[in-house]
Amino acid sequence: MAKLFSSDSFTGRYTVAHEDGDGGIILETKQDVSKIIDANKRQYNDVTSQDKWGDLTHVARLPLTVVDELNRKRVMRGFAVIDEKRSRCF
Repeated sequence: MAKLFSSDSFTGRYTVAHEDGDGGIILETKQDVSKIIDANKRQYNDVTSQDKWGDLTHVARLPLTVVDELNRKRVMRGFAVIDEKRSRCF
């Protein structure tokens, strides 16, 4: 049975502890990303054609759990992309 290990109401992230069957524990971090998705959609719809062709265009906000995963896969280091080619797969 899973038990809440920690939670952060600001980011919507929470960690659940699971027993692995051998006396160990597996920690699983999850995040409610619905607010981030809604904000991305609103910003996308608010962009004018002039905004789209500037030097920089905001693409999206990434949930922290995705940033963590990209760091583990060595696509990012902190918040910086270090493998541009692999980052485009996401």
